[in-house]
Amino acid sequence: MHKTQSSSNFVSPKKLIGISIPCRNEEDNVIPLTKAIIDIFAEKLPEYDVRIQFIDNFSTDKTRDRIREICKIYSNTRAIFNAKNYPTTSGYYGLLEAGGDCTIAIPSDFQVPVDLIPEMVKAWEGGAKVVRLIKVSSSENGFMRSIRQLYYKIVNRFSDTKIVRNFTGSGLYDKEFIEFCHKADDAIPSLSRIISTFAKNITDLEYHEERRKYGKSNQSFSDLLSTGILRYTNASSVGPRYAMFAGVIFAIICFVLGIVYLILKFLFWDMFPAGTAPILIGMFFMGSIQLFFIGLIGEYVVKTNLRLMKQPLVVEEERINFEESNQ
Repeated sequence: MHKTQSSSNFVSPKKLIGISIPCRNEEDNVIPLTKAIIDIFAEKLPEYDVRIQFIDNFSTDKTRDRIREICKIYSNTRAIFNAKNYPTTSGYYGLLEAGGDCTIAIPSDFQVPVDLIPEMVKAWEGGAKVVRLIKVSSSENGFMRSIRQLYYKIVNRFSDTKIVRNFTGSGLYDKEFIEFCHKADDAIPSLSRIISTFAKNITDLEYHEERRKYGKSNQSFSDLLSTGILRYTNASSVGPRYAMFAGVIFAIICFVLGIVYLILKFLFWDMFPAGTAPILIGMFFMGSIQLFFIGLIGEYVVKTNLRLMKQPLVVEEERINFEESNQ
């Protein structure tokens, strides 16, 4: 049972669905998205209460002003403003804070159609604890699409836990699953890995990713790279193992080549100049291999260190409409 937004003394018999919307520099999208969601619930899901929560990841445009306007107009909306930009954890943190009998995570750029909300709720009422939204087609350019598919193929080849292709975190999550995520208390979480490893009764819904309704993507290449590395290192523990195997193999190859050169030099002392070319080639080749695997192992060390430090997922600057009656 949940308290409505209008009165702290009235308890609504309706189930409460929380909507978690991560955003950064989306000043043109947050107001129409709010209206679209409210219309969806009024027309197709009137038997449910809805509460929309924005988590703003340190926007530098007028997004926060727009969200303040929304929170003044609609009593069933609220917001979290981050003190800094947390590209890999902000969305997950918002999901944990949204509350409700279930929580729907959806981006603020309209690339995931809001019309999917009734389908997700129907699957949830049918017994699903997690409803993943899987992108089967999109309007992005072919090059980026090919890069993403190559990434999934490589990661799944070397991962203990399979990462679902084209799943970016949008979907519906039952309260039971959210409570598990709270208990897990992971400082650098990967939602995809948590779902694949621990979630039960998973349902997948496919959709076509639309173009952004307004504005441009705020994800930089470094953000995408950081997210990709995080998802891989969280999904795989075999990286250091492969590094060891590769090190042994290359060490054997180098040892054999060294013996061959030594024998040839003894047999053809004056006719066989070893030269500097094979030495330089071998040095640069082995150096690049070592640097790659040292960096990979370093990623695991950093992740371990961050988990031991138990840092918060984000640091909040402000909360709006989080009164006791709105929890």
